[in-house]
Amino acid sequence: MSTSLPFTGERFVPGAPEAKGEMWYEHWHRYHFLLPVVAGRRVLDVACGDGYGSALLRRTAAAVHGVDISAEAIGHARRTYTTDAQLEFTEASCTALPLADGSVDVVVSFETIEHIDTQAAFLDEVRRVLSPEGLFVVSSPNKAEYSDKRGFANEFHVRELYRDELEALLVPRFAHRRWLGQRNLFASVISAETPAGAATAEALVMSQANPADAATQAPPLYYLVCATNHAPTLAALPDRLSLFTDAEQWAYNDYRDTYKGFQHYLQRTHELEAANAALRAELDALRNSKPTPTPVIDESWLARLIRRLSA
Repeated sequence: MSTSLPFTGERFVPGAPEAKGEMWYEHWHRYHFLLPVVAGRRVLDVACGDGYGSALLRRTAAAVHGVDISAEAIGHARRTYTTDAQLEFTEASCTALPLADGSVDVVVSFETIEHIDTQAAFLDEVRRVLSPEGLFVVSSPNKAEYSDKRGFANEFHVRELYRDELEALLVPRFAHRRWLGQRNLFASVISAETPAGAATAEALVMSQANPADAATQAPPLYYLVCATNHAPTLAALPDRLSLFTDAEQWAYNDYRDTYKGFQHYLQRTHELEAANAALRAELDALRNSKPTPTPVIDESWLARLIRRLSA
């Protein structure tokens, strides 16, 4: 896969050495999660970036149109992913979408709204291009968890939102909303070797201090909101728990190797500190056992001094 787009941290670039770990999981999971939702539908991917997500959605969608304000990103997307007439990319602002009113069934926009200050105008454009039964799926960092709790500041974010602020933007434009949450967790998975029909799923989040207490739910790092003005559209969405990982188990292996390395260097640090303490104790003992030197008196000098004083 081409990685000709430079990785600056502002957008996810698949294949770039820096674009792995948490970022890899977050971005790929969102698009995979929507594959059954967009099946057979006309999709608009706003702020599509490199175009990888639009290309993935095209696997099930009837047609996908990716737009991004970056000419460089759109050029890369066209060169890398455009393989048929039903997948196209256009350079455009999210506040001036180059589509007719009511022309798409699903609008997807991941990690966009926090990058702009014209958030209301952006949502107005989304509502305009959506069909009356259309669905809008938007992701946004949960400011309370993403920035406040971690003391973190993303240099590319213009205005992050708390939950109530995002809700206040959506309510006047979309009558029906379903809130989902996304967060990377270190988890143990138990599943049937051969699933028998529809399976239920659960996510149990426990405290190490009190593992016998009732399960809780991890606060989302990102909100994922499905919004529409057509209630049956929301009701038709699958209500499921989605777990996503990589076949190579990169995150777990990285954690394991890093932790093992940390333990090794921690043990070595303790050994060196003990050796240093022993050397210091030995040095102190040598200093304390060294005899006090007897002053050496220069008799000729003393005789000269006595003569001078008695003169």
